[in-house]
Amino acid sequence: MNQLILASGSPRRKELLEQVGIPCIVRKSDFDESTVTESDPKKLVETLAVEKGNTIDLQADQIVLAADTVVSYKQKVLTKPENEADALAMLKDLNGNQHHVYTGVMIRSTTKQVVFSTCTTVQFLQLTEDELNKYIASGEPFDKAGGYGIQGKGAFLVKEIKGDYYSVVGLPISAVVQLLKEFGVYPVFN
Repeated sequence: MNQLILASGSPRRKELLEQVGIPCIVRKSDFDESTVTESDPKKLVETLAVEKGNTIDLQADQIVLAADTVVSYKQKVLTKPENEADALAMLKDLNGNQHHVYTGVMIRSTTKQVVFSTCTTVQFLQLTEDELNKYIASGEPFDKAGGYGIQGKGAFLVKEIKGDYYSVVGLPISAVVQLLKEFGVYPVFN
């Protein structure tokens, strides 16, 4: 069986892979995301996934998986907030509104590469600014695209979703597992 390298420092992506029985080695990419200026969220996440994955050198029996997630609201891409004010501005925009979460994925061996993305629609509840500030004070928004984590405390913000929940978490795991099988990486259940 081939060895999977996850080109991501995201603990959520590693946990999702482990949850479905796919062991991996983490090698965080050193790609500078700020060098990509694409404004279309689908193209942006696919480009970032490819660039991150291409920083990893592979042996013949290794496969690299890279991913990137962004939130899009009214044609504006929201990445990770830089500070509390930035987090509040993002959450106020999303508050009571619908937005889209895009996750791009690249899987590559030494002989082939697959790139795809998913889009999930998320509807937020209408919450008070005090509730948003309390969430920000938890510290959770700062390493999450759009300033929230659906799999954590931020679950209380979400009214409903249409699409792949795991894509919002950061990795469309079902689609990834199916593609990994084409690269000789299979779930292992003990």
